[in-house]
Amino acid sequence: MQLFRLRATGVIVVSILTCNVTGAFAIPLTPFRSESQAKRHCPADVVVWLDFRKGIYYAKRQRRYASGFSGSFVCREEARTSGYRRSLLGLR
Repeated sequence: MQLFRLRATGVIVVSILTCNVTGAFAIPLTPFRSESQAKRHCPADVVVWLDFRKGIYYAKRQRRYASGFSGSFVCREEARTSGYRRSLLGLR
């Protein structure tokens, strides 16, 4: 079992080195308390409500838009590039 762990660790290290992975970077996400602040920040984009706990965002026409304590207003493209996904609840 110990030999298997050493081999698995060695394979991971070799694959990281051969793929030239130098480091990870974070995509900036700018959360706002109000919808108007978010609109000023991204006038060409749609403002969505991002629920940080669930990892999803809601459009303005959805019921859970601007509700909850663990969320904030953000630009939709920033939410998408940061890895958050859209909610399908309430869409027709």
